[in-house]
Amino acid sequence: MTVELGPLLPQEERAAQETRLRDVWRTPSGWRYWTSVNNSEIGLWYGCTAFAFMLFAGVLALIVRLQLAVPNNDLVSADFYNQAFTLHGTVMMFLFAVPIFEAVAIFLLPSMLGSRELPFPRLSAFGFWSFAIGGIFVCGSIFFGAAPNGGWFMYPPLATDKEQIGIGADIWLLGLSFIEVASIAAAVELIVGIMKCRAPGMRVNMMPLFAWYLLVVAGMILFAFPPLIAGDLLFEMQRMFDWPFFDAARGGDPLLWQHLFWIFGHPEVYIIFLPAIALMAMIVPTFAQRPIVGYSWIVLAAVGTGFLSFGLWVHHMFATGLPQISLAFFSAASEAVVIPTGVQIFVFIATMLAGRVVFSVPMLFGAGGLAIFIIGGLTGVMVALVPFDWQAHDTYFVVAHLHYVLIGGMLFPVTAGIYYFYPFFAGKKLSDRLGKISFWLMFVGFNVAFFPMHFVGLRGMPRRVFTYPADMGWDWMNLISTVGAFIFAAGFALVVADVLRPKSRVPSAPDNPWNAGTMEWLNQRDETWGLRSIPIVNSRYPLWDQPDLRRNIEDGRYYLPDAETGHRETLVTSVLDGEPLQVLRVGGSSIVTMVAAAMLGGVFISMTYEWWWITIGCSVGTLIAILYWLWTGTAQIPEADDREVGLGQSFPLYVSGPASVGWWAMFITMVGDWTAFASLVFGYFFYWTLHDDFTAGIAGPGMFWPVVAGTLFLLAWSAMLVARSTNDHDRVWATRLLLIGSAILTIGGTLAGFQGPLSYDMQPTQHVYPATVWVLVIWTAAHAAVALIMQLYCLARSFTGRMTGKYDQDIRNVVLFWHFMAFTAIATFAIIGLFPSLR
Repeated sequence: MTVELGPLLPQEERAAQETRLRDVWRTPSGWRYWTSVNNSEIGLWYGCTAFAFMLFAGVLALIVRLQLAVPNNDLVSADFYNQAFTLHGTVMMFLFAVPIFEAVAIFLLPSMLGSRELPFPRLSAFGFWSFAIGGIFVCGSIFFGAAPNGGWFMYPPLATDKEQIGIGADIWLLGLSFIEVASIAAAVELIVGIMKCRAPGMRVNMMPLFAWYLLVVAGMILFAFPPLIAGDLLFEMQRMFDWPFFDAARGGDPLLWQHLFWIFGHPEVYIIFLPAIALMAMIVPTFAQRPIVGYSWIVLAAVGTGFLSFGLWVHHMFATGLPQISLAFFSAASEAVVIPTGVQIFVFIATMLAGRVVFSVPMLFGAGGLAIFIIGGLTGVMVALVPFDWQAHDTYFVVAHLHYVLIGGMLFPVTAGIYYFYPFFAGKKLSDRLGKISFWLMFVGFNVAFFPMHFVGLRGMPRRVFTYPADMGWDWMNLISTVGAFIFAAGFALVVADVLRPKSRVPSAPDNPWNAGTMEWLNQRDETWGLRSIPIVNSRYPLWDQPDLRRNIEDGRYYLPDAETGHRETLVTSVLDGEPLQVLRVGGSSIVTMVAAAMLGGVFISMTYEWWWITIGCSVGTLIAILYWLWTGTAQIPEADDREVGLGQSFPLYVSGPASVGWWAMFITMVGDWTAFASLVFGYFFYWTLHDDFTAGIAGPGMFWPVVAGTLFLLAWSAMLVARSTNDHDRVWATRLLLIGSAILTIGGTLAGFQGPLSYDMQPTQHVYPATVWVLVIWTAAHAAVALIMQLYCLARSFTGRMTGKYDQDIRNVVLFWHFMAFTAIATFAIIGLFPSLR
């Protein structure tokens, strides 16, 4: 993309432009600082909170190791031990491993992509507050003796038994469901930001590898987290209301939970691993001082790894008695994922061989992490073989494998990233001497701690045991592992001390201390607007290949060098070619994100304790906060059609449909939503295929009411399509009448949907068949309620003049929701009406 640069302005005009930019993007002070939605602040809060949770989980791990250091130990009680190891795994997987990369992405991506901001900064803030509230709720439970104690996988039927496991399981289920809201919000933000908010000229084959990896990971979150949300729903329905989804005596099956959990759980490993590799993909070229070798290959390998990871979940279930053909297929798939993983590692090796590697502290941690990960990968190949897995399953061999993969594949690269990016946000380097000492303590300590676990596992020590007798031959290896764990902890504590120590005497680092080639190192640290002007990019490593880029950006010679309109603005570009299409006005600081997150947190927390009136009150509060957020913060009618952006070009301020970031956000959200629905449908057919007589003689909802309900929802959808068309032609009253008619049809379809199971008196506590029917109907009814609110919202926007034929973003997004809503309704009522009679 070639465009003539803007003129070099006099110093006085440049200073005036910078003053206006500073005023628009200023971070609030005092208590209002916490209402900030700037990505830099949100990313920093996210990262610090995730690290605090990680340190908490690390202390729990040391307590576990102390308990296992010697036989017959009584340092802690069995119940506290169960709570400690459950929370350790839960926090590391849900509150550190994924959120830390969401934090890094939110912090880095705007600068890396050459953008002022990601498209939904308020959504990022909402995600952070949801994550923080949920994390404190889950972690704080251990101080009241109420922490979950059934393992981070919470297997039924033990975990569904309220007498065996108390309220801790509910805290785990509902707390993590709330936290998953934050993860999905971050996924929406990252996907839309990477696809639509890149610098002009940055085609998809020029994106930084970090962005590619985060795009793959965000897509994986949309398909991995919803099955767990669906499983949590079934799990909590059994615990709260005795619906028998996992009760074999009433037609249920605990294996359904394992399927839904591991459909999430194994991709989760790669959701953790791929962003760590993304950090290495930034670090290795920098310290080899040459572009990455095989850019296209590593991108394809990242996509392939993400794709294959969804075909591996059953290798966690080899010991459950599955058919031989299933074992063979999933064993082969588990072996196949080694290929794209190996490609990525060999690309790094080739890049280092092709360049002149500077062995800095970041490279030291990165190389050490890759070495540890390779060992974990080799043991992964071993447990992918069914006969070996039968011997090693649920032993400490698997514990060793898991930690070699996750700590080598994630924590060491994260530490490399801390040393690499610390000058980016602090302006000073960390200590090379302390960094090298901490690396060797961590590297040696880790291997001393976890390598013996392979052997103690092969000697038969099972996972999750509280203590063990002295004559099993496990004692000295457990003692060595405990010593190694404390050495490892000392190394990481040194990293924390290096980050927190005063640095008043440490000299400031240059703007680009590592001579990196990617654009994040152009960031002006003292300014919250990011780049002085949005550049034109024509290289994968623009700092190396565009020598005048920094000067031209700082001189304001590219896009949006000014903020004369008084709004926070960035550019929206095309998905493939990075052609500028729109000026996007993003939301400013607001307390509404905190209120919405607090209200939603109140819903989940009050449900945990079955405080139903508080649940209802918080639900209403959440709805009001979100509606206020949407009404005041999105789809606002601008004062002009176009905005002059510099370089003699103007772009529209308002677009709708597939051209708008809001449409993309709705589409991506509904993909995740439909994945959760597909998981519930999977559960229905799991039971249907499991039993010769799925119904157990219980009468179903029949055909009449499902057909009526499906027909009414189809008519409501059709009315929405026509309403969109009449709105396009500015036929205001026809649009309003169609919206009202569609809302009435939606209510009718919902009532008809309930009438089927009600008319046949289907009791969900009696058997799994009526329970699954009710779950599908309730899911559809809940979405119909959301659709009804959307219809009334569009109606209100029309009456207030905020939705017209020209400004139609609201109705277009709602119709997009209705596409998914109609498909959900048709699928639901076809399934419960036709099955299990068709067999």
